[in-house]
Amino acid sequence: MPIPSIQHQDPPVPFFDQTESFTSLWPLIARHTDDVFDRGKFSHGRKVAELERALAEYTGAKHAVAVNSGTDALVILLRAAGIGPGDEVVVPAFSFFASASSVSMAGATPVFADITTDGDYGLDAASVEAVIGERTRAVLPVHLFSQLADMTALTELARRHGLMVLEDSAEAIGMRWDGTHAGLLGTGGVLSFFPTKTLGALGDAGMVLTNDDEVAEKAGVLRHHGRMGKTIDHIAGISNLSGVSGTNSKMDDVQAAVLLAKLSRLDRDIARRRELADAYTARLRGTDGVLALPRTVPRPVRADPVFYVYLLEVERRDELAAHLAARGIGTETYYPRPLPLQPCYTDEGRNRPGRFPHAEAASERTLALPLYPDLTEEQLETVCATISDFYAGRR
Repeated sequence: MPIPSIQHQDPPVPFFDQTESFTSLWPLIARHTDDVFDRGKFSHGRKVAELERALAEYTGAKHAVAVNSGTDALVILLRAAGIGPGDEVVVPAFSFFASASSVSMAGATPVFADITTDGDYGLDAASVEAVIGERTRAVLPVHLFSQLADMTALTELARRHGLMVLEDSAEAIGMRWDGTHAGLLGTGGVLSFFPTKTLGALGDAGMVLTNDDEVAEKAGVLRHHGRMGKTIDHIAGISNLSGVSGTNSKMDDVQAAVLLAKLSRLDRDIARRRELADAYTARLRGTDGVLALPRTVPRPVRADPVFYVYLLEVERRDELAAHLAARGIGTETYYPRPLPLQPCYTDEGRNRPGRFPHAEAASERTLALPLYPDLTEEQLETVCATISDFYAGRR
């Protein structure tokens, strides 16, 4: 298969770009995709099973269950763990919308807790404890940006209250806590392979991670219309009886092919992201008062950070974003409104402004800079110089 023609006219520093990586990886991607085309099974086939084995080995998970998005992975994990109508799940107020909507889609109710002030943007254990009630079944830590939430505090809290820990580890591939990969510190977790992720597909794809045999079996059934028995790489499985009301969340083999190729250089990409993050920190150091740089929170065990994005907290955030955009530099705002203040959740009496001060402050101040393996030192310098010009008043 010939290399595809890639035509783009990007700004000087796009927020995300993988053209160079994709081009250099194309021979390996082509070998995997040729295998898919030669076999003629394009969904839920052999390449997906191969990816499941590879991700299980990389993460140390007993089971890796491939699905078609990180959001579906969360919904399926929740359902497979027995979460449903009448249950409550504690979710951080500061996260991507799917952290809460997946709970709703599973039929349960998200109950929000504030985040810490440590700099990890993770669930605050004291805030979680304050909202635990009779219907609480699980705690859903989210691992954001570059490091894990405080899993020592959160797992101990869950143990004391008899709750499950289900991890939204969508951004956390490569992150480990005392040697255990994110998503495997409780009942289960998920990975997202959205294109901008540390390991990204060319579209949507996701994975459920678990060491629990029953959860894995249920997740495998739920992803394919509730079909029981063998279905992956088994065309006849479409006629299997359905034991539960499942959904169509099979991963496409072309996405699995791309992910297998990119997995071969994942550790190199993670190291490159760290180099770029260190370069940002060195270049932007000394900006106290207007910029708060990311920092790795000290933990009682080894916790391996992975820079998915480089997140600042800044004064005049929206003005700075506009200044950078006007000069062709892409940024991303994470997340401009806390989850409990989203329109679909604000009708609940306990979700109102002022109840989640740390999440609300983060929503007003956070801005992510471009960070991906193809980013060059020259581009990084352009970003930093443009930020310095803004705060120096040179418009």
